[in-house]
Amino acid sequence: MVTTREQRELVRRETLSREGRPPVPVRNRTAILADDGLATGATMLAAARALRQQEPQRIIIAVPVAAPDACEELRAYVDEIICAFTPDPFYAVGAWYEDFCQVSDDEVRELLERAAHERVP
Repeated sequence: MVTTREQRELVRRETLSREGRPPVPVRNRTAILADDGLATGATMLAAARALRQQEPQRIIIAVPVAAPDACEELRAYVDEIICAFTPDPFYAVGAWYEDFCQVSDDEVRELLERAAHERVP
């Protein structure tokens, strides 16, 4: 199943990215899930389901571009979806960017490490 595969990938990326840092507590808070866009919405659905188990007060999805069907399907799983552009026909997320180069796992770890040091306790 696609959702199961995406959940495994989320766990892999989280473990790799966190590097021993504890997760940010989300219980009774508003959690915002952001991505570069939604094509099928499978990865975002896996993230929303995993997040819902941590009992946030609200879950908001924020994306710049998405397939209209993906947005509609996800509305049943979250409290709010903010999407700037839902083109029809959609094609692919990258089709709506001038520069859609991928961010490596190393770049993600570096940015998270920098953010951890800048965070106010």
